[in-house]
Amino acid sequence: MLRNIVIRRSLAAAAVLAVTAGCTAQAATGRPADSKAGSTATAPGTGTPSAPDQATPSAKPSGTPSESATSKPEVLMASGTKSEQVRELQARLAQIGWFDDTPTGTYGPVTVASVKGFQGKRGLPTTGDTDTVTWQRLLGMTKKPTRDELAGKTVNKPAAKLDPRCMTGRVMCVSKTTRTLSWVIDGKVRSTMDVRFGSQYTPTREGSFSVFQKSRDHVSTLYHTSMPYAMFFSGGQAVHYSADFAARGYNGASHGCVNVRDKGAISALFAQVHNGDKVVIYW
Repeated sequence: MLRNIVIRRSLAAAAVLAVTAGCTAQAATGRPADSKAGSTATAPGTGTPSAPDQATPSAKPSGTPSESATSKPEVLMASGTKSEQVRELQARLAQIGWFDDTPTGTYGPVTVASVKGFQGKRGLPTTGDTDTVTWQRLLGMTKKPTRDELAGKTVNKPAAKLDPRCMTGRVMCVSKTTRTLSWVIDGKVRSTMDVRFGSQYTPTREGSFSVFQKSRDHVSTLYHTSMPYAMFFSGGQAVHYSADFAARGYNGASHGCVNVRDKGAISALFAQVHNGDKVVIYW
């Protein structure tokens, strides 16, 4: 009897030891221990060896931006670049009034300032570098420059898309996008001229107005500057000729008025516009 008790205790101990060993192996490897040393485990129901365990790649933390989302646009041209593409960039900027010099093919300070202005008006980062986003936006707004444009002999500005408010009556239709003033009568453009506007601190108001006063040889009582051919449409803001615009181009800005740089064009316009004619300023 004693011998039977010893045998039963030995068998129980062996069973406990076997279960413990099995748990340890499963916990350590993630799969049951091989039944025989050196044997190969098989995939259930196939009779073929199963693939070795592989580490599962850890998932990216939730909310982590992908590489594509955080990557910056490629810079195509920047300060110091010299190429025909730079010449095309300058000619295209000239078409929409952002570059006044002759295209040179050299990306200098004037080009940097022009690109910054173009980027800022369109809500892009104002780096002054022409990246892929800036370039594509510019291509969508301009036409391929002609040989004369690339040589600085002429500038072919795209026609401004008239605001619907400009389609009836007599209107000075002013587009901030193309930086042009179009004199429109019953939907037909009679003349177009380059204009510039106020700075961010003294912006030119947008909306629909009416000319309420004309003053051919006006002088500003606030800034003591000459405002020839002034046509007032909102408070102290007027359409008028600017000698500073003629000399400096878009490197300067008005105090809120719509500046015209072609003296002959504004003189002819002044003679045609009547008090009560509309002024529409829009993007």
